Amino acid sequence: MLMRTDPFRELDRLTQQVFGTAGTWTKPAAMPMDAYRAGDEFVVCFDLPGVAADAIELDIERNVLTVKAERRPLPSGDDVQMQVSERPLGVFSRQLFLGDTLDTDHIAADYEAGVLTLRIPVAEKAKPRRIEITGSQSDRKEIQA
Repeated sequence: MLMRTDPFRELDRLTQQVFGTAGTWTKPAAMPMDAYRAGDEFVVCFDLPGVAADAIELDIERNVLTVKAERRPLPSGDDVQMQVSERPLGVFSRQLFLGDTLDTDHIAADYEAGVLTLRIPVAEKAKPRRIEITGSQSDRKEIQA
């Protein structure tokens, strides 16, 4: 259902944590995610704490789902003095290649408490179904021995 094709994504994420590099629109940083199947839908959760809902872009083209988000600096002024700033700022992005077994026309997105949750229904053609077997008893012939 979900294909991961970037083996270097985790290495990029670790490098960002060690060196503190911020993502840009041309080279976004990685965003962590969880993905699982629950019944007849596929659920993907992205961690985006501190990101405003209007700073999240969600696009799908063919079977490629792209999530981009930007964590902007907190408002500052003459009376604001930053004491600790550990959360990375900048642009975060993730692409998922969705299989043909998912219904990409009916994706639902919800953003709450810093977690973007996508619910992607499993396509009807991919759901298991029973096939009824028909036959008639009149086709039997008795053999006399």
